[in-house]
Amino acid sequence: MILSGKRICEEIERGTLTIDPFEPKQMGPNSYNLRLHADLACYENELLDMKAPQPLRRFSIPPEGMILDPGVLYLGRTVEYTETRNFVPMLEGRSSIGRLGLSVHITAGFGDVGFRGFWTLEIFALKPIRVYAGVEICQVFYHEIAGQFDEYKSKKYQDNRDLQPSLLHQDFE
Repeated sequence: MILSGKRICEEIERGTLTIDPFEPKQMGPNSYNLRLHADLACYENELLDMKAPQPLRRFSIPPEGMILDPGVLYLGRTVEYTETRNFVPMLEGRSSIGRLGLSVHITAGFGDVGFRGFWTLEIFALKPIRVYAGVEICQVFYHEIAGQFDEYKSKKYQDNRDLQPSLLHQDFE
């Protein structure tokens, strides 16, 4: 089952979910809107090798916004830090964002029970689009988990404090 907005608030009060900072106006009927942080990055190399670390070019979205180009993969992150205990977090783009041809994740919308950190966004534009820091760009929602489980403990992405490039190369070491 998916948690309702009221249940998400109850779980935040219990301490089983954390959203920081938390703004009640960003709560929906069954999800919470997360905002785009000003920091973005792109991979420097045209060819991406799964076995090698990939250098990033970092930049910030200025107050007047920034135009994202089609065909470029941008990495961003949420303003909000989240922690999830006892539930499976899921991330999706907001429909208003999708209707402008902007995708916020390519395949990484599925979280793990026990995840702590900022969500890294894999941003891809179908048409040129001006984006702004602080826009409510995506939503997190939570599923109940059935059965016994082990919490997420990956050293690759757990407790991140910034946007995260792919660390897949570590799987080959």
